[in-house]
Amino acid sequence: MELSQFSTLQNQTLTVSQLTDIMKELIEGTLPAVTVEGEISNWKPSSAGHVYFTLKDKTATLSAVMWRGRAMYLNFQPRDGMQVRVKGRMTVYPARGNYQIQVDSMEQAGAGDILAMLEERKRRLAMEGLFDSENKKPLPFFPRRIGVVTTPTGAGLRDICQIVRRRNPCVSIVILPAIVQGAEAAATIVRQIQTANRYDMADVLIVGRGGGSIEDLLPFSEEEVVRAVAASKIPVVSAVGHEIDWAISDFAADMRAPTPSAAAELCTPLLTDILTTLSRSKDELIRFMDVKIDNARNLVRSFSGENLELRFRQIEQPVLSAFSDAKEALLENMKVRCDETRQRVEKAIIQLEAADPKSILNRGFAMVRDKETGKIIRSPEGLTNGQLLEIIPKEGKITAAVTGCER
Repeated sequence: MELSQFSTLQNQTLTVSQLTDIMKELIEGTLPAVTVEGEISNWKPSSAGHVYFTLKDKTATLSAVMWRGRAMYLNFQPRDGMQVRVKGRMTVYPARGNYQIQVDSMEQAGAGDILAMLEERKRRLAMEGLFDSENKKPLPFFPRRIGVVTTPTGAGLRDICQIVRRRNPCVSIVILPAIVQGAEAAATIVRQIQTANRYDMADVLIVGRGGGSIEDLLPFSEEEVVRAVAASKIPVVSAVGHEIDWAISDFAADMRAPTPSAAAELCTPLLTDILTTLSRSKDELIRFMDVKIDNARNLVRSFSGENLELRFRQIEQPVLSAFSDAKEALLENMKVRCDETRQRVEKAIIQLEAADPKSILNRGFAMVRDKETGKIIRSPEGLTNGQLLEIIPKEGKITAAVTGCER
C-alpha cells in the first residue's frame, strides 16, 4: 500500500484482519532485513527445536523467533541476560496482532574480542603451569569452616548458606565480602583470598558469583585473580556464573563447580551420610570384636589339663621326631667324614713311608757324605784323593778314603 493511500482509510471502517494485513504489508515490505542488538530475555527453546525469546534494551522490547534450521548452527549457548546482535527480517503474526523479528543469525555482541583476549591469556598462563593437575589440592573431607569470597548481597551467597545449613549445620561459613563486577572487583577478590590464607580463616574457599554477561564475569579472568587462586594454600572451588559460563579462574582452582549452589554441595558433606557411615563402622567394629572374643573364649575353653597335655604332645612329637632324625643324620655324616679322613691319612702314611730314606736303604742303597762336613755327596765333582767319606748302608757306618774319581 502506498503512503498516499492512507488518507483514504480515515473515513473507512476496517476489520481487525484488514488492519493487520495493512500493518503486515507495511512492516514486512519496508523492513525486509534488519540488524538489532539487545539483551536476551525469556529464552524458551521448544520441543521442536525452535526458540522463542525477547530482545530488550532500557526502554523497549522486541519479540523474536529463531527456527530450528537456524538455531542448530549457533556456536554458543544463548541465555537470559546475554547481549547479542541478531540479523533477520521483520514479520507480523496476525493471530496475536504483534510484530516480531525472525532471526537468521546471532552472535554475542562485543564478545568476539573479549573471548580472543581470554583465550590468549589462558594459553599464556597454562604455559606457566598454573593449571597443571599435580598442583591441585584435594578438598577436605569434613571442613570445619567454608570461606566464601563473593558479594554479600547476591543470590549466590544466599544459596550457599541455605545449602550448607541444610546439608551440615555443624559446618560454619566465613563470608569474605568482595566486589564481583566492575573495575575494582579483581583487587578486592585477590585481597580477600590472601586474607583468608594469611589468617587461616577457612578449610576450603568458594570463589565466585551468580550469572551475568561475559563482561560481568571478566574480573574472575583477570590475571591477578587467577594467580591468587593458584597460589592459595587453602583449596579453592571456583563457582562463577551458571553452568555454561566460564572464567580463567576455573582452570587455576583446585575444583570447578558449575554454580555457587553446586560448589556448596561439593564442599559440604551430608551430616546424615557421615552419621550413617560412623554408625555402620561402629557396628562392624563391634561385630569384629565379638567374633574375636568368641574365638578367644573357645580357645581358652579348650585348655583343660588333659587337653593341655595332648596339645603339648602334639607340639612336642614332631619336634622330637625332627630332633631324632637330625641326630641320626649328624652321626651318619660324622661317620662318613671320619672314614674319608682315615683313608686320606692312611694314603698319606704310605706316601711318606715310600719317601722315607730308610726304606730306600732297606732296598740295598747307601748314603755317602763328607766325613768332616756331613755334606751329602751326589757326584764325584769336587772330591780329592785322600778325602774321607762316610758311607751309611741300612745298618752301621763305613769310613773310606778317596783314591780316584770317575765321571
